[in-house]
Amino acid sequence: METPTNQLDSAIRTQRTEAIAGTITPEMRRVAEREGLTPELVRDEVGRGRLVIPANVVHLGQTLDPMGIGTVATVKVNANIGSSPGVSDVPGEVHKLRTSEQYGADTVMDLSTGRDIDETRLAIITAATVPIGTVPIYQAINRAPSIDELTIEHLLTEIEHQAQQGVDYMTIHAGIRLEHLPLCQHRVTGIVSRGGGILARWMVANRAENPLYTHFDEVCEILARYDVTISLGDSLRPGCLADASDEAQFAELRTLGELTLRAWEHGVQVMVEGPGHVPMNQIEDNVRKQQEWCHEAPFYTLGPLVIDISPGYDHISSAIGAAMIGWHGASMLCYVTPKEHLGLPTAEDVKQGLMAYKIAAHAADVARERPGARDRDDALSKARFDFDWNRQFELSLDPETARSYHDETLDHDYYKSAEFCTMCGPKWCPMHNFRNIDWEEVSLVVKEVDAAAR
Repeated sequence: METPTNQLDSAIRTQRTEAIAGTITPEMRRVAEREGLTPELVRDEVGRGRLVIPANVVHLGQTLDPMGIGTVATVKVNANIGSSPGVSDVPGEVHKLRTSEQYGADTVMDLSTGRDIDETRLAIITAATVPIGTVPIYQAINRAPSIDELTIEHLLTEIEHQAQQGVDYMTIHAGIRLEHLPLCQHRVTGIVSRGGGILARWMVANRAENPLYTHFDEVCEILARYDVTISLGDSLRPGCLADASDEAQFAELRTLGELTLRAWEHGVQVMVEGPGHVPMNQIEDNVRKQQEWCHEAPFYTLGPLVIDISPGYDHISSAIGAAMIGWHGASMLCYVTPKEHLGLPTAEDVKQGLMAYKIAAHAADVARERPGARDRDDALSKARFDFDWNRQFELSLDPETARSYHDETLDHDYYKSAEFCTMCGPKWCPMHNFRNIDWEEVSLVVKEVDAAAR
């Protein structure tokens, strides 16, 4: 859906309004350069709503390097960081940001709920070259005496405050409605979204509709002024396989489709968030419904985890689902770390989660047959066959780890350039033996065997 610019406030200039007006912004050109696309295609996809460029005008004036999220772009990966009520450490969170950027995070969300939330967020935004996302309701509740006494003024004030700080995209849980709550009654894990759980409690206590839904236009007016991308939160995402693809999840998804159109009318760029736990056989249908009901807005998914029995290894079970959902059309994958469901991730957990998800995202790009997606794989395969260890390390997603594993098994300098590894050794290496085959002799043998068979 394209909204004519004459229906928008003439003072509002976002990537979306500029695209609809036919303008190619510097940010669109940068995204085109990074993605290997034409600026015209980037502009058209932003105008159509299938591509977003999360770029708050405040952060653009500082350290942000613009990037794009959408089906024409490579599959992106988000890393969640942030303090908790039990652990609050500003330098530690900035270190997690640095780790996230080092290992390839395309965006980072600050989900801080501990002390010094403002200081933490500002330090992260100031240091970040990637877009930063937040969930404003986490801090808005600190403005109210209690959750039950939270008001729309508290929420709008917090949204504007974070926009002024430079937040590039915000998760807004506007899609959970009072009428959806009875649909959760028999769920195994109920409501697993923190923001969704807060609003569900508020609606019951106040016997009123979700204020973020009833005041959604006011939310969008604030976001448009700073060109903050809205990430429509999935408050009723399934928290276990038993709750996947149920009536509650899909009722909210239909509402998110309605809100997508309303946000676009304000010139706001939109992403739609997706499910957390989904069996593999339901993943494709989840993407199909989101793309249809939400008008092809970029799909941003947590995982999904494809099994529930992997605590400590949820980064692996969710990376399986992430690769599949990326293959079927999701545009950004929110990583899961080994600490998922267990505790606050450390910097090492951030690395492990990111590596699992960079693998998943790349697998999805290869499966989607994106031009050039497999070039690096093919180059590494050639280096592997040539026993060019250094080139293999250079092409690896994590060169440091690849090199360390190689060096610890071949600890003598002579062996570090050997044409074998310690798995097979020099006599059993199939690639080494393959290289010694006389192909003229093979042809003769084939002819002889074929003749004898006749």
